[in-house]
Order: sequence, then structure tokens, then C-alpha cells
Amino acid sequence: MPELPEVETIRRQVAPVVEGRCVERLDVLDPRWCLPLTPEELRDAVEDRRVLRLGRRGKYLVWELAGDVFLLLHLRMTGTLLVEPPADVPYQRVVWTLSDGGTLRFCDPRRFGTGELAVGIDALDAFFAQRLGLEPLDEGALTGAALRAMAKGRTAPIKAFLLDQRRIAGVGNIYADEALHRAGVHPLRPAGSLKAAQYDALARTVREVLEDGIDAGGATIDDFRHADGVMGAFQHRFLVHRRAGEGCPGCGAEIVKMVVGGRGTYVCETCQPRPRLRRATRPRPAGAARGDRSGRPAPSR
Repeated sequence: MPELPEVETIRRQVAPVVEGRCVERLDVLDPRWCLPLTPEELRDAVEDRRVLRLGRRGKYLVWELAGDVFLLLHLRMTGTLLVEPPADVPYQRVVWTLSDGGTLRFCDPRRFGTGELAVGIDALDAFFAQRLGLEPLDEGALTGAALRAMAKGRTAPIKAFLLDQRRIAGVGNIYADEALHRAGVHPLRPAGSLKAAQYDALARTVREVLEDGIDAGGATIDDFRHADGVMGAFQHRFLVHRRAGEGCPGCGAEIVKMVVGGRGTYVCETCQPRPRLRRATRPRPAGAARGDRSGRPAPSR
């Protein structure tokens, strides 16, 4: 699934093409894309409106249109937004025709991508408030203290915590693996059990890998493509992700694959020590003196 760096790469490429132009025509070829709205309802809301700005929130592309109308595009697993591709490009779901004659085509083999509508800034804020947490690349947003506060009391694995979009927006499987490795944190560590220095390190490495991913134009493993059809390059910089059986670039130990929170996860268990299992303490028998594990009465003095 495209993550924050892939979506931000698309945004930066598409924004100069669409900003300042009007959406002259919106052809929704797959009605599933905009459910529960019909294609006609979405078209009536969007057509003939000027694109003021193409933004991003988490993994969403946000088309800010004149009149406080917002079209929210999510690429999901296999979606790509292409600028001026051939008219017969496969898996087309939506086609934008701009006032200058330019075209964009949303292609999606798996048909999981979505287009949703928010009318008014309050509706936009409410939409994201229900779905997304802090924006990790916003200045001062993702800090060790912020991570520690969100994770307090959480026993879920730290990797599953990072993938929860309601906490941190935009981090997915690839970048969670890479950030945890750089921070030296095992993905199975309970989220609320890290030390302060580990939260600080993880906040830093999450930001670093996202910025590195953007610098490389995202990662292409299967379907992701730039707006011009070119592949991303961050996959060539992976330290652990999809490198099971290879040597860790840091220590040479073998990288292993495991499942954490239902997701394939890659880790060097030398650089990222596995958390120790705590031995369960047996309940004290009724009537036993405090500190006596035998259940016998405490001796009289």
C-alpha cells in the first residue's frame, strides 16, 4: 500500500499540474470508487470548480476546490494517479479533464481506492479527526514525549502501534520496519514499555525514514508508480524490510521475518533485541502471610 512518502511524491508531482485549473469534467468509471455517493452526485459537486490547492493528510490526497469543497482521494493498495497517460492505460477508474485540456487518470487493479467528499472546513476536520492522528512531518508534532504519552499503558506491540493511523498518520509497514531497526527497537516490544531514550530515538527515526522515502521518490515493490509512470527508488535503500535471510548491514546477523499484528515484519534480533518474557507470578493462597509463597502460616515471633 502506498504510504506517506509515496502519496507525498504523487502530491508534489501533480500539484503544479492541477492547481489554478478548473475541473472541467470528472468521469467516474467505477461507481464503487465514490460510494455512498453516486458518480452523478460527486460530479455535480466537483465540476467547474477551481483547484486551489492539492494537499495531503496522512495517506490521503486532498483536493481543495473553490467554495470549501474537498475531494479526498485514497490510493489504498494498488491505486496510481497518472498525468497524461495513454488513453488506453489499463484499470482506469476515474478520469479528470482540466480546463487547460490536461487529463489525469486514476488506475487501480484491485479497486480498493476511494474518493470521498467533504463540504466545508468543519466537515473536513471531522472526517480526519475520526481517522487520523498526528502528522509526523509537521514541525514539532512527533516527539519522544508525544509518543510516550500516546503509548502509556498500551500493551500492543510497538509495530502495531505505529501502524495505527489514529495515532500517527501515514506510517505503514515498510517505514515502520525501517524506523524500528534504525532505533534499535524490537517490533514485539509492548508499546508502553519503552524507555524515554527509545521513544526519542523512534520519533527521530520515523521522521528520518519518511523524509528519506520522499527523497527517493517512494518505494516500488509491486504497483506504486510516480505520476509519470516511473518507479520509486527507496526499495534499494531498505536495511531490513523484505531482506529476510540476508545479513544485517549493521552487524551481519541474519535478518528474520515474523508476523506482528498480522503484518509481515523484518527485524535483526541482534540490533533489535527481543523483549524478555516476564514470568507470571503465582497468586498467593488465601490466608498466606504477605511475602510467604508457601501458603504456610507465618511463624510466630
